[in-house]
Amino acid sequence: MALVDIQVPDIGDFDEVGVIEVLVKAGDQIKAEQSLITVESDKASMEIPSSHAGVLKELRVNLGDKVKQGSIIAVIETADAAAPAPAAAAPAPVAAPASAAPASAPAPAAAPAAAPAASGAATQIDIKIPDIGDFKDVAVIEMLVKVGDTVTAEQSLFTVESDKASMEIPSPAAGTITALTLKIGDTVNVGDVVGQMSVQGAAAPAAQAAAPAPAAAAPAPATAAPAAAAPVAAAAASAPAAAPAHNPTVAPTGKLPHASPSVRKFARELGVPLDEVKGSGNKGRITADDIQAFTKSVMAGAVQTKAQAAAAPKGGSGGGAGLDLLPWPKVDFAKFGPVERKDLSRIKKISGANLSRNWVMIPHVTNNDEADITDLEAFRVSTNKENEKSGVKVTMLAFVIKAVVAALKKFPEFNASLDGDTLVYKQYFHIGFAADTPNGLVVPVLRDADKKGILQISQEMGELAKKARDGKLGAADMQGGCFSISSLGGIGGTNFTPIINAPEVAILGLSKGQMKPVWDGKQFVPRLTLPLSLSYDHRVIDGASAARFNAYLGQVLADYRRILL
Repeated sequence: MALVDIQVPDIGDFDEVGVIEVLVKAGDQIKAEQSLITVESDKASMEIPSSHAGVLKELRVNLGDKVKQGSIIAVIETADAAAPAPAAAAPAPVAAPASAAPASAPAPAAAPAAAPAASGAATQIDIKIPDIGDFKDVAVIEMLVKVGDTVTAEQSLFTVESDKASMEIPSPAAGTITALTLKIGDTVNVGDVVGQMSVQGAAAPAAQAAAPAPAAAAPAPATAAPAAAAPVAAAAASAPAAAPAHNPTVAPTGKLPHASPSVRKFARELGVPLDEVKGSGNKGRITADDIQAFTKSVMAGAVQTKAQAAAAPKGGSGGGAGLDLLPWPKVDFAKFGPVERKDLSRIKKISGANLSRNWVMIPHVTNNDEADITDLEAFRVSTNKENEKSGVKVTMLAFVIKAVVAALKKFPEFNASLDGDTLVYKQYFHIGFAADTPNGLVVPVLRDADKKGILQISQEMGELAKKARDGKLGAADMQGGCFSISSLGGIGGTNFTPIINAPEVAILGLSKGQMKPVWDGKQFVPRLTLPLSLSYDHRVIDGASAARFNAYLGQVLADYRRILL
């Protein structure tokens, strides 16, 4: 018997990820590659498997803990014979303990396989979908390589997503991709051949070494030593008991709500207690629709959460406890004419939940004003002509960002956030701006705008906007904002009500500039005016302060020399 530390494997470019689900407990019989915990980053949820089979002696993580690559999450007691098994035949852990005994049986079969290695010639092997759990028809959401790319063993080739997790499919060997038969949006299953790759010399037999494993597994029970057979039998006997902890088709035991990581994250964003939601999915599984229905019921006053009931005054419900909303209408649109149904993009699903929360929880008020940008626009055009060769194009938004920084310095309550009953005033000036992408709006953050000139701001905005369009924005690129700007200037409109990006307390909306006749005291003169729509959190900012902020911003944009004052 031997004690083996189970570590977090390579989980990609993540520093620390949170443990959101524990799937096993001390004393459980664990199989190789069985999931132990579920971790979640800002990008994906993934299950961490066991590298060895045996008895779980110690679990070293709890819900909410942070782990990273190399962190020890568990200690497993293994049989001596089983210890090297995962390295020798990872795709077939059950057959591994017995594979050491019948050493002479596979020898004839191994001889032909060695021939390609000796010749050094390239060999074509199939790229197959490995065992990804009890999932069917998982969707391909990201392609990480293309035909002609040279890859290493275990390098990620593409990403698939189920209702439970997003996972990257690794390469079975090192070599060159010669064919790929799938694209984004396709669905795949375990065993599907999705391409071919060329491997050299000794790499070919290594990639295909797992193929004889199932055949070798047949005589194993008869020829293996009794000591080796015992752990296998114990693992098989305990399999039904361990499976329900992470099997999506079986209702869980204990207090753990039955929901996927994506649904759990959705519930956390809306503040929904999962243990109070009744699942309508298979075997009581909680779905996103269940979360939405529960939220609507609470808002309508039809259902009270335990927290609401505890906080409710004695003697019954008071007036205004709920919004008394009608249920959302259910309509069969197809009976009125042809329809087409499309799922919302992932960006819209995430942003939609955040926007709903912000609109309901923040008392929005919008102040509308106009700024005379005639002289500023003329200066912008001349600046672009002077810097034509540099390749940097200055936009009006760059000037607005710099003007907003000046306004934030003059009115610091706009550069603050609520933390309970405390107002946190920020001493930095990170400005978010809405960027339009094919999948929806995202808000990259320009950091330290107060320390940068107009040309640098324009350059960094262009780089962030390109990353957004290419889908390469990282979580760090969208965090830490103090104030956001949503610009519709190139499209049109006069005024609108932008929704505040919590935990910020204000957001500025820009519409299309228009030439208008303005009275100068003697006559009407044409002036280019920019509509300003300032939405603010009325808990922090009153109407007079908002009007002064917008008026000052208009003054700065009309005469940019005011920034120097």
